[in-house]
Amino acid sequence: MSTRPAYPDSSNSSAAAAAAHASAHGSGLGPGFGSLRAAGAAFGPARMGSLRPSRPAQLDPAVADGLAGGMDPQAISEMSHLSAAALLDRVRHSEDPEVVQRVLTLVETVGVDEIAELWSDAEPDSLPGVLWRLYMLRTWMRNNRDSIAQLWRLGEPVATTASAIAGVDQAPTEDDIVRLADSILSGAFVGDFAVALERAAAFTDVVALGLRVAAKRSATAAAGSIAGSAGDELTAKHTGNGAAAPNATHPATRTARLLHTSANLMATARTFEQGAHLWRRGRLE
Repeated sequence: MSTRPAYPDSSNSSAAAAAAHASAHGSGLGPGFGSLRAAGAAFGPARMGSLRPSRPAQLDPAVADGLAGGMDPQAISEMSHLSAAALLDRVRHSEDPEVVQRVLTLVETVGVDEIAELWSDAEPDSLPGVLWRLYMLRTWMRNNRDSIAQLWRLGEPVATTASAIAGVDQAPTEDDIVRLADSILSGAFVGDFAVALERAAAFTDVVALGLRVAAKRSATAAAGSIAGSAGDELTAKHTGNGAAAPNATHPATRTARLLHTSANLMATARTFEQGAHLWRRGRLE
């Protein structure tokens, strides 16, 4: 596991200034530099649709100017950890439902680039790294709700403990997927953080299994099956233009894409499980 950097004195730290602003306003998570880093390979946030929210300034001008001029990786890492901790602490000590709603919809209101700049490069086994993946999971689930609902039914044809842990019906609708996406993320802020991560892990595991089932069906060229249609739609959205990628209907190409996405989701599920373990030991920072 990575070692967190030592924090400088908060009285003259840009990271501390950003964290203080985040704590005060609930959404000040950093400047937008125009480029989006991947959230671990699973969710492909740069390829998840065209609804890119506006990105209003969220930092104090002095802090933003300093960031625009460039910061060393150590300072960005410090700001990443401080802002994540400040945001989580603020929500957990607030009884205002509007605060929870603002935090839940940060991607829509602030812009995914804003969050990515601070959190996307954080260690997977860190608080900002886990929060980044939770936000990307929510966005991915909402943007692919129809395909994910079908893939869940493929991966979980009979209810198991995964359904109970994730909190999903055996045959979820698109609306169920949206509600679950919000429930997992909000649970991380107002409920048991480790339980929220375990729900995220269980969910991604089942969808990953659904993708493997879809890949198996694709390998046998089961054209027109639910696996083919759901898999094509999901992988097409990962190409960034919402249309099927070249050769996407070829069974071998489709199978490879489905298996690749499945493997990434399984790796992300293990990250969530590790995060839950660290949180319970008081070591997720």
